Amino acid sequence: MRAVWVLLPALAALSAYYVYLPLPGAVSDPWKLMLLDATFRAVQQTCHLIHYLRLSHHLIVLNFLICTFDKLQDVSSEDIKITDAVFDGVEVRVFEPPAKGDESLKRSVVYIHGGGWALASARTSLYNNLCRIMAESLNAVVVSVEYRLVPKVCFPEQYHDALRATKHFLQPDVLAEYSVDPSRIAISGDSAGGNLAAAVCQQLSREEDLTVRPKLQALVYPVLQAFDFNTPSYQQNMHMPVLPRSVMISYWIDYFNGSYGLARELVVNNHTALNVGRALSFRPRLNWTSLLPPSFKKSYKPVVQTTGTAAIVEQLPALLDVRAVPLLAEDAALARQPRTYVLTCENDVLRDDGAMYARRLERAGVPVTLDHFHDCFHGCMIFTVWPTDFSAGVQTRNSYIKWLDENL
Repeated sequence: MRAVWVLLPALAALSAYYVYLPLPGAVSDPWKLMLLDATFRAVQQTCHLIHYLRLSHHLIVLNFLICTFDKLQDVSSEDIKITDAVFDGVEVRVFEPPAKGDESLKRSVVYIHGGGWALASARTSLYNNLCRIMAESLNAVVVSVEYRLVPKVCFPEQYHDALRATKHFLQPDVLAEYSVDPSRIAISGDSAGGNLAAAVCQQLSREEDLTVRPKLQALVYPVLQAFDFNTPSYQQNMHMPVLPRSVMISYWIDYFNGSYGLARELVVNNHTALNVGRALSFRPRLNWTSLLPPSFKKSYKPVVQTTGTAAIVEQLPALLDVRAVPLLAEDAALARQPRTYVLTCENDVLRDDGAMYARRLERAGVPVTLDHFHDCFHGCMIFTVWPTDFSAGVQTRNSYIKWLDENL
């Protein structure tokens, strides 16, 4: 019996040690975030063990567990018609609100979910609930794209899926089928989905034969570059839940079907050192010392290697492919983008990606709204349903939907 009284406090102490993380004082719901992060870490470590034992790929196991748990939290709606369809070979989920009065045409949002190009689904509750609430709040048709995931496919297949589904939906006869106003369509996405949304918008702006183009793009804490993993937000938030720097680099490596052995080189920017000729021309497009406000730059210094490893870009040419890293697009391409909304969170490694993109778009003459949240963290907008319900989720979701409502 004495052993039990000794063991229980020891287990409690170990659990508290595992869960506790030093977080910035401004983060909302800090203990809930610590618990969420501890759960993620425990599940990821289990999945990596399964991968190490060669029983299955860790991302396949992780996605299976996420989707299995997430389906238990689904919130249904009798007012929204939800159907699954296939747009040019790509699965989508369509959310349609009922007709109101004599209204003939509705506005619409094409939504691309996040998850590091490898996780989550348009069918799981986190995104199903978000798109349902968007459809209800905006009285809009929402098309949620179910693009294929890593490791089944890697870049550029996720991009191609998102582009094909969007172009199919933009056809006049398809819009007429769903009673959508062709002049009131937005392209949107969060995190890796924000990456795909930005890349899709850039490509649509290049295609001269399109008869319908998006009116808006709305990017929620988007991941937009793999050029510099030492921007101020990457340095400031390198250990922050839910997306520490090491995990974001791993997502990039998986997306490009690369080797994890490259992670150490990427984290110190050896892939974009001054002796890497292919990277030199892109450097002015991502000069955060001129693109970020002082409140973001703080006292951080650029990490620029004089001599690096040019072979990395040879192995992973997508590191400098604008279809994968939209922030590296030339000014002329940015000038053709629609009115843009960018949501960023202070406690997020990707904060500066979004802020730099907003600034470059603004310089190119595009109307931009940068919606920054000082107490929020990466991924928060989808965490609004128990047990992963955060005040930050409701706060960011309401602000995002409000902007769409006022501008679409």
